[in-house]
Amino acid sequence: QVQLVESGGGLVQAGGSLRLSCEASGVAGGFNDIGWYRQAPGKQRELVAIITRGIGTEYAATVQGRIAIYRDEFNHSVVMRMTSLSPEDTDTYYCKAKFKGDDYWGQGTQVTVST
Repeated sequence: QVQLVESGGGLVQAGGSLRLSCEASGVAGGFNDIGWYRQAPGKQRELVAIITRGIGTEYAATVQGRIAIYRDEFNHSVVMRMTSLSPEDTDTYYCKAKFKGDDYWGQGTQVTVST
């Protein structure tokens, strides 16, 4: 059974940094792609950053230069480091992975950036 468990969200002041981690289990050989999305209440879920096997990484324009995503193969996780956070980054962040054509989502972790 595929499971994604996020951690690392919390409250941070504007200009600060956070490190989100998504630990994956239940998949042998790894995912086709894995990354992070975010969603505010009443809004659509949007891509933040994603790693696609054989292709590379992709970042949303709104976070380019402030966020780095990488896979930790040893710990079967994907890590996203966010810097220079602003209140506009306040959202629930979800880990998503694709495996054999199916999408899997984590439960989400809240990130709140205060002024």
